[in-house]
Amino acid sequence: MLKAGDVHEGGCHCGTVRFRFTVPEDPVVRRCNCTICGMKGVVMFDVPIASLEILEGEDALTLYTFGTGAAKHHFCSKCGIHPFHQLRSEPDHYGVNFACIDGMTIYDMDEVRVFDGQNHPADGGEDRYVGVMRYVREPD
Repeated sequence: MLKAGDVHEGGCHCGTVRFRFTVPEDPVVRRCNCTICGMKGVVMFDVPIASLEILEGEDALTLYTFGTGAAKHHFCSKCGIHPFHQLRSEPDHYGVNFACIDGMTIYDMDEVRVFDGQNHPADGGEDRYVGVMRYVREPD
């Protein structure tokens, strides 16, 4: 899996956007139940913004914000994939789309915790998790 200090690369589906990041200490992998994350169905890997470098395709990224505008969702303008977004709860971090990390797949994880983005701490809610999503493989 991903170990603190390791350097990984990733990108969008068409390869236009490429990035590199260093895995932080105590990495966080999660989903979120807010409106956009629920629709994207993304599993996020939290990375300090300072540790992520865009290698190619920065000019192809399209920005989407809504509500408070604090979260900044970046999409490839060619293939539509969401490689990462600036987190509302931790504006100094990106939530990297786990499926966009080279060699990774969300199907390698049996469980992923779900953050309560519908009752976000910035809106007076608690900083909490509300559940776990599970992937159960079919027997061979």
